[in-house]
Amino acid sequence: MRLDQGPQENFCRPAVDALFRSAGDVFGGRVLAVVLSGMGHDGLAGCRRLAAAGARVLVQDEQTSVVWGMPGAVAGAGLADEVLPLDLVPGRIAAAVARTTPSR
Repeated sequence: MRLDQGPQENFCRPAVDALFRSAGDVFGGRVLAVVLSGMGHDGLAGCRRLAAAGARVLVQDEQTSVVWGMPGAVAGAGLADEVLPLDLVPGRIAAAVARTTPSR
């Protein structure tokens, strides 16, 4: 991963959509996208693309978000597999990683 000074996307730099697009290009449906509190709709296009590839999408719920713009846009588009309070997000990430990590 690297940051650059390329054009802004969704009025921001760095942009989550660029990150999700890149992750999808490399890992396809094996991505776990997590969208936390944030303003605007950055992440929506990337989650749309990832979900179409079979990736899993988690978003923070409105009650625990300072700003529910980004997670709300993803949830409102029907792209979230789960809408979770912030305190449950780490456990869901750990569970997803444990399911996809080969045992030794």
